[in-house]
Amino acid sequence: MGVGIDLTHGGLSSQISRSDVESLRVLTECPSSAAATFNAVSHPLHLGELTWTDIAQRSTPPVIVIPVGSTEQHGPHLPLATDSLIAESLARSLVSDLIAAQKSADAEPPCLIGPTLQITSSGEHADFAGTLSIGAEATEHTLIELARSADWARGLLLINGHGGNHRSVTHALAVSAHEQRNIAAWWPRIPAGDLHAGHVETSMMLYLYPELVRASQIATGAVHLETEDLRRLQSQGVRAVSDNGVLGDPLTATACAGEDLFNMLRADLLVTYHNRFPDDALPV
Repeated sequence: MGVGIDLTHGGLSSQISRSDVESLRVLTECPSSAAATFNAVSHPLHLGELTWTDIAQRSTPPVIVIPVGSTEQHGPHLPLATDSLIAESLARSLVSDLIAAQKSADAEPPCLIGPTLQITSSGEHADFAGTLSIGAEATEHTLIELARSADWARGLLLINGHGGNHRSVTHALAVSAHEQRNIAAWWPRIPAGDLHAGHVETSMMLYLYPELVRASQIATGAVHLETEDLRRLQSQGVRAVSDNGVLGDPLTATACAGEDLFNMLRADLLVTYHNRFPDDALPV
């Protein structure tokens, strides 16, 4: 995902021992279930589940929510689809919250979830096996053409799960605004969050998809980066500063922390949506 942070010292740390796995499992258990948050919704949430006539016959065109993720390394313990999975979960939470706020159970969902962009700009992770990337320019053009193709919709909202797409998204929004298209972008904002595959992302994945987290492979990466380390990160990629691809300390992650982080982002996303599309009701 990637969030803003000020890192001031350098260093790498070591692998967790297998004897710690059981205690880690206890730490990552949380009473709440992310699945229960979304499973109560009976309406179709995804654009791809509907027909073109379903869309054409709506009384109001929908807003289309696009999760923008990546397919890139997230250390030895998290799946390549981490950014996409978190962005998709946030998209489901947004549609679920908006449906829950409607007075009638038969009312049309005000927004629908479009296909996830799963291969975007991940060149900084190119030295790690499994990473796929189409580069910043191709990602930008993809977003521009996506907006142009959706004039039938009331608007587009990009839910960004990968910080490496910032330039592409910013440029695409500028072009789309010049073309008078209604497209907005939401970014996760986590004060004092770490950069990549550390506490933040590992905690959220333990909450959302615990079966995909390889607890025995969790290891601290580059926790503190000097200014020179950040320069090397930007010019040479993640491998130049972290052998295992982690920028942060996932050993501190828990599912309960992930629930708190996810709910914080969920609330912020809902406010962003309402500010851009004020005619849709907010949950009370």
